[in-house]
Amino acid sequence: MSPSKPPADDFDPDAVPIRPAATVMLVDDRPDLQVFMMERHANTVFAGGMWVFPGGAVDTSDDAAAYEARCAAREAVDANRLLELEDGALRYYVAAIREAFEECGLMLSLHADSGDKLELTSDGDIDRFQEHRDALNAGDRSLLEILERENLLMDAGDMHYIARWITPLGSPRRFDARFFIARVPRAQTPAHDNQELVHSDWFRPQDVLDAFDREEMVLMTPTLRMVRSLARFGSADEVIAAASSNLPDERVRVVDGRLVLPGDPGYEHADQNIENGWVRLRPG
Repeated sequence: MSPSKPPADDFDPDAVPIRPAATVMLVDDRPDLQVFMMERHANTVFAGGMWVFPGGAVDTSDDAAAYEARCAAREAVDANRLLELEDGALRYYVAAIREAFEECGLMLSLHADSGDKLELTSDGDIDRFQEHRDALNAGDRSLLEILERENLLMDAGDMHYIARWITPLGSPRRFDARFFIARVPRAQTPAHDNQELVHSDWFRPQDVLDAFDREEMVLMTPTLRMVRSLARFGSADEVIAAASSNLPDERVRVVDGRLVLPGDPGYEHADQNIENGWVRLRPG
């Protein structure tokens, strides 16, 4: 997927559709808690030059009912309940897993026969899945085809829903994005696609916050808020345990340009009409 040129400045904000989207935060202890982030190409329409988590719009192909047979430990009814939707929630999990593979080469999946997590350790496995990734990015192969060829199941049971963000009016691209979190597979190595994404690395959450304060990293406000939430944890085990407990949503508010949640200074009198965000990720 090649970077696209920014649109003209005279677009009509009221005419911009809100598209469903999915994002996945990938964490690990290395040896302390770190999160994988990527820098977007400066010329992309949405979030150009910003550091992001893997994610993107939900495609029509993500709706295929056939994915239900290729999904481990997360039934459609369960997904609908967690995302508080009447139907169609599983497509967000599909999109998050697909985007993780497209953008950073991680296939969050299990072997259908054994239930073991996918490991990519031999040169042959690495080369084969890179060919799958290239074909997926070129539009020549679907995620479902890859899962079927390799006899894999999406590892949706170990991917946990933690937040919802709706892009405010005024952006040339608007999304209703569901955020998930997962621990990175032990025997897979993430790497950005070097097209839409030009750099990537593992970061301690506090290091991201410090770099942002020094204006060395550019982040969208929801990304920054999620990193702040992540910084409250001491390990990936703690994060996943809290995320899997499915705590109630907390509504984001804004005070002096800063996104705050209950318990943060100024929350009681902060504005709740600037940003549309609901966050579940916090220590239980």
